[in-house]
Amino acid sequence: MLARDTTHNMYLLGLMEEFGVVCGPKRAPFTFFGRFFDEELTAAVFVGGTGGLVVPSASSPIHIGDIAKKLVGQVTPQSIIGEQSVVDALVRHFAVSPTFQKSQKLFSVSPNDLGPFTNPLLRLATDADLGQLIPMASACVKEMVKRDPLVEDPTGFELRVTQRVRSHRTYVLEEKGRLVFKLDVGSRSQFGAELEGLYTAPEHRHRGHATLCLGQISRFLMSSLPRLTVRVDDEATHFADIARKVGYLQGRAQKLIWV
Repeated sequence: MLARDTTHNMYLLGLMEEFGVVCGPKRAPFTFFGRFFDEELTAAVFVGGTGGLVVPSASSPIHIGDIAKKLVGQVTPQSIIGEQSVVDALVRHFAVSPTFQKSQKLFSVSPNDLGPFTNPLLRLATDADLGQLIPMASACVKEMVKRDPLVEDPTGFELRVTQRVRSHRTYVLEEKGRLVFKLDVGSRSQFGAELEGLYTAPEHRHRGHATLCLGQISRFLMSSLPRLTVRVDDEATHFADIARKVGYLQGRAQKLIWV
């Protein structure tokens, strides 16, 4: 079911391939819930812990609502990300009031769509970069959602940034010993990958770093993957322009909420 619309289920497919369907003993707790009709999966929802992160499939809001009805009282959503219509359905069924929400668009690209933008200096981050990378990643989050993870959860945030680096999920651009750009591979599967956390240091903006580095990572990843996606905030028109310039095409409306 998810593979029929890989573009709009990219994040969920990556979670499923990375973590598996059943939580192992060495993993933070998570659960996949599904809705079946005549033994066919029609909708799925990923729940991290008891609701720290909820990711619904790009399915009918009615089918997602059927799952939500069974989870009321068992799951307390803290954050939800997905297609706008299904996120709104989950909010209604769980009767939660978002304290923060962002409207986004999902952009996607395939190898034949890419433009001629590259920067071969983009590289994988290493442990030696963490001293600069952790505050840079924090600044990215603050700019996006107006919350400071180094104040709210400094230990947890530093561990998450470190884990991504050690999992070879973070790429950086360095100039004269300083990191000027970063991005993360947020989710990856055989069907493709979703990029996130694209951030250029303010003093190094308007120099083409984002365009060249997005083009570079896209070409590199699509040497082995069929498609990439990235979510773009509706108000980030400059980033939408960059994505289109590189070759990404706009898809359906998305929403991110925090409760």
